Amino acid sequence: MSQQGSGGNVLAAICSFFIPGLGQLVQGRVLAAILFFVVAGVCYGLAATVIFIFLWPVGAIAHLWSIISAARYRAF
Repeated sequence: MSQQGSGGNVLAAICSFFIPGLGQLVQGRVLAAILFFVVAGVCYGLAATVIFIFLWPVGAIAHLWSIISAARYRAF
């Protein structure tokens, strides 16, 4: 697909900024997209219940990892 630092990776990173995993989906990496979306979504959702408020940093780390992974992806 695209090289590291190319416009495709920038677009994917921007997509992942708004929805974790969307950048991976744009790049065609479906399993990674599902993983990032579920992990970040569940952590954010449980943190919103106030009972598991300590989970928001885990969700934030997964979200940031999703953005970085989309930006640095290099297809072989």
